[in-house]
Amino acid sequence: MDFSPSAKGREMLARVQAFMAEHVLPAEAAYREANRTLNPGSDWTQWRTVPLIEALQAKARAAGLWNLFLPDPVLGAGLKTVEYAPLAEAMGRCDFAAEVFNCNAPDTGNMEVLYHYGSGAQKERWLKPLLAGEIRSVFCMTEPGVASSDATNMQATVREEGDELVLQGRKWWSTGLGHPKARVAIFMGLSDDPTADRHHRHSMVLVPLDTPGVRIQRMLPAAGQWDPPYGHGEVQFDQVRVPRENLILGHGRGFEIAQGRLGPGRIHHCMRALGAAEHALELMVTRGMQRVAFGQPLLQLGGNMEKLAHARMAIDQARLLTLYAAWKIDTVGVRQAMTEISAIKVVAPNVLQSVVDQAIQIHGGCGLSDDVPLSGLHLMARALRLADGPDEVHCAMVARQELRRFKPRKEAA
Repeated sequence: MDFSPSAKGREMLARVQAFMAEHVLPAEAAYREANRTLNPGSDWTQWRTVPLIEALQAKARAAGLWNLFLPDPVLGAGLKTVEYAPLAEAMGRCDFAAEVFNCNAPDTGNMEVLYHYGSGAQKERWLKPLLAGEIRSVFCMTEPGVASSDATNMQATVREEGDELVLQGRKWWSTGLGHPKARVAIFMGLSDDPTADRHHRHSMVLVPLDTPGVRIQRMLPAAGQWDPPYGHGEVQFDQVRVPRENLILGHGRGFEIAQGRLGPGRIHHCMRALGAAEHALELMVTRGMQRVAFGQPLLQLGGNMEKLAHARMAIDQARLLTLYAAWKIDTVGVRQAMTEISAIKVVAPNVLQSVVDQAIQIHGGCGLSDDVPLSGLHLMARALRLADGPDEVHCAMVARQELRRFKPRKEAA
């Protein structure tokens, strides 16, 4: 097995790193200040995009650094998952960097759904403007009334009525719902087929957000943060009618689509998390060597050197595990890489949370302020331990797969 990127992958990584160093990282403070000024409150209807983002996007697109996540050599960069992973890590050093390259969630996952499973008409209407960065999208799966860690609990429905689909249900934690450019949602609900088994009852449907019956109720603060101009919203679908051709792939194919969507997406999340962990570690070391207490640099006190060593080892271990999962996706497919995908989904966010926590401790009160990005990174890590499935679900997946390995031995004995 070989995790090393091709010459094209190395060249693309160097270009992304150079663009980050020249344009993105120096703009962090300016972006945060502009976002606070433009979007000071919780009223998502008044949120606006920061002009700096569109300016950086124009530069990235002109530099050929656009849609890098997509393996298509014409519409994207034509990179394998294992080649794109280091690029995602580089973007993870700044919380808005992925959007600069049109590589941010949930748009990447939604674009992959349309690319792999969408019809020609669906691609023309929605994939094309998403790839151009003209609009944004939302993924509506999680529901407030059930334990969404088990997607078979879903209560939202997709009912056929002539040439139309009728959608009913309430969704929440729909990321990006408050964005001024959000135009379409992928809605996941139960089809009206009582004969289907529990994993073939779910369907995905494209829903323009201006369709009658779609009502955005509110944005949900995450640990007190509204995350403008993206937001995490609660939305009601009340007898929403859309044409039958808005159905993606077919009735009962939702789980199949979700697995194809979430596999590569989890690689992206985890590598961005490791990029954020590297950034936090650098801030920790810089602060720890600059500040002196009791006659010594902070890094020399309180077992901090040992914590630094463990952080270094944890990040490198998590990176190797993530690259291994990416390699398996490329070589044997998502279905055969589910153990590794679930494993990294647990490991990477926990590593980020641990490293950021240590960095905050070294910074003292400053670590909790907006003067450094650590509090935002800590929230990101904590949220990632729930997004795309909580730790417990992924640990259960790994455990089940491990037990299956022992079943043949037991039967042979």
